[in-house]
Amino acid sequence: MNPLETNLSRRAFLRRSTLTAAGAGLAASLPNLITRPAWAAASPNPIREGVRLGCIGVGNQGKPLMLQNYQNVVAVCDVDKDRAAAAQKEIETRRKIKCPSYTDYRKLLDNKDVDAVIVATPDHWHALQTVHACQAGKHVYVEKPLSLVIDEGRLMVQAARKYQKIVQTGSMQRSMPGFREACEFVRSGRIGKVKQIKVGIPGVNFSEKAVPNSEPPPELDYDLWLGPAPWRPYNKNHVHYNFRFFWDYSGGQMTNWGAHHLDIAQWAMDMDNSGPVQIEGKGDYDPEKRFEVPVLSEIHYRYANGVHMILEQKPGVPIGTTFIGEKGTIYVNRGKLTSDPADIVTRPLAADEVRLYTSKNHHDNWYECIKTGKLPICDVEVGHRSATVCHLGNIALRTAQKITWDPAKETIVGNADAAKRQRYAYRSPWQWPKI
Repeated sequence: MNPLETNLSRRAFLRRSTLTAAGAGLAASLPNLITRPAWAAASPNPIREGVRLGCIGVGNQGKPLMLQNYQNVVAVCDVDKDRAAAAQKEIETRRKIKCPSYTDYRKLLDNKDVDAVIVATPDHWHALQTVHACQAGKHVYVEKPLSLVIDEGRLMVQAARKYQKIVQTGSMQRSMPGFREACEFVRSGRIGKVKQIKVGIPGVNFSEKAVPNSEPPPELDYDLWLGPAPWRPYNKNHVHYNFRFFWDYSGGQMTNWGAHHLDIAQWAMDMDNSGPVQIEGKGDYDPEKRFEVPVLSEIHYRYANGVHMILEQKPGVPIGTTFIGEKGTIYVNRGKLTSDPADIVTRPLAADEVRLYTSKNHHDNWYECIKTGKLPICDVEVGHRSATVCHLGNIALRTAQKITWDPAKETIVGNADAAKRQRYAYRSPWQWPKI
């Protein structure tokens, strides 16, 4: 057991012991990446040396991720040929190497010079690309939300474990200042028993006017962009960044920002291996029907421990996570950690208070774990459980029904219609992978 973590419950200790054993198995199976060719020797960050990256998706989110890791990138892929060509040129200019560019991610996965991949494609692609990467022997950094539907997430966990690959979810607030500290203060009991958690997420940032469907542009392989998603005519307002506002491809701001702030709530409650038991909500939608996800929403989650969590997507609601306990409150967001009383978060942790997994750089943590076999701070299991909270909220919205969830069996109870939304049938020829 990590000596920095104190006051662990027996359940938490056993779970941590299991994860540690899994990490040890990973370490024993990993190749000796330190002996890779000398191209990486010039990297200024020794943690990253020897890990050769392929980037799958190099657009809105993928490009900055590529640039943050450019010294390790040896291959790029995007279904938009213009974006792929620009990324290829960027790497070749910066690194002075030949960087192959692909349209089909499967060809990148066949490249034996790639050790690990960054997946920054639309959400409906995350599961297949992550599973296929693990099967191809690659470690994965996959953007949040981990999955499009709940059952995909469990599949991704199974793939990471079977093929013994490190899969880091891009919920990087776990590696940002303030968030870990807030969770440590909550778990240490500084606000007493937690009664309520409030989570605020932004409104929809879709400003485009409706346009008719059209033929896709020549640079975009639209059939491959759709992949396992249902066939729909091409519409320029539905692709690239705006995919997140259509149910076939994403889950709106619930899965965009909820995957950050609900993740912190889960961490603070020691729910990384569990979740809520009851969910209900309501939402308002765009009267012009330019997109499908809610403009405004309010979701209520109940946990078996009595905590009531409320997610609000409304004007005036503070973005971030607020913990309300018997003895005070803690609020955390990017760049802000406050409490009432104020000394709750200003007093240093005592020796007998809870310390959590520490990461100061989300990417470096992933590289380090690739080399050691330790599970990363936002391991695929963690990303799956946090994404599940988001998906359950959206299911409650879309069915307009109260959802009962069994977090141990990971099933919706007593509602066959809602339970069907835990997965979907992939469009042929794409198939649900077998692990």
